[in-house]
Amino acid sequence: MKVIVGLGNPGVKYAGTRHNIGFDIVDACADALDIPIDKQKFKGIYGEKLINGEKVILLKPLTYMNLSGESVAAFMNYYHIGVEDLVVIYDDLDLPTGKIRLRQKGSAGGHNGMKSLIAQLGTQTFNRIRVGVDRPANGEPVVNYVLGRYRPEERERMGTSVEHATNAVKRWLEKPFLEVMNEFNKA
Repeated sequence: MKVIVGLGNPGVKYAGTRHNIGFDIVDACADALDIPIDKQKFKGIYGEKLINGEKVILLKPLTYMNLSGESVAAFMNYYHIGVEDLVVIYDDLDLPTGKIRLRQKGSAGGHNGMKSLIAQLGTQTFNRIRVGVDRPANGEPVVNYVLGRYRPEERERMGTSVEHATNAVKRWLEKPFLEVMNEFNKA
């Protein structure tokens, strides 16, 4: 079983914001893999499908970003899923807009959703796809920036990052994450 988690905040108010790129990519994966996200359990919405004989789950926690780990840990514990079968997708201020980076471990880097996941899972070692949203300019508060919508000049780059991250997820369903990481981090 493989679980792909996109971090974000539920509700129309947050749709299309930088902080919801994880939700956007899970939605793109749902379209690409033909997995309807139509079930609700453990404070999240999800969809599942057998792909190449293995169950694949797409999960969007509904706990709001800062408590994302509650949903993910409950889901993984119930289904006895190991962290090696998890990929978490989230926004990253330390990468340029539209750039993605795959990693197998690391700190939360100030990201509250990742802090929650690390605390709830009890480890920093799990697969992740970091999606660059850049840092705010001109002293704009980080909270306002990540909860803000993309500027027109950012939209095309973000569309490219959604496509690349979706392709990385699809490749992970075929081969080990380390190989996918080496392939996609070269780009």
